[in-house]
Amino acid sequence: MTVADMSAGKARYTHAEEVAIMAAHSRGEVPRCPRCNVAMTTRSLGGGSFGLGYARQREWLLCPKCKRSVLFDGRRGTRN
Repeated sequence: MTVADMSAGKARYTHAEEVAIMAAHSRGEVPRCPRCNVAMTTRSLGGGSFGLGYARQREWLLCPKCKRSVLFDGRRGTRN
């Protein structure tokens, strides 16, 4: 992949691809990369501010082949 490809947005998943990945994850399935058809790796990321009464539980889904990824809020099922 060239720098021109990455700047043209080809390094990221499309919105439809991200939605499909998140939907598969929320159904309890192992999501597959829509570009490579490889099982994605899931990493849970805790965090949040101490003492504020909430903490986001992020899910980071990574393709081990093409290195693309999706990060989303596990509780809400959204990117933000």
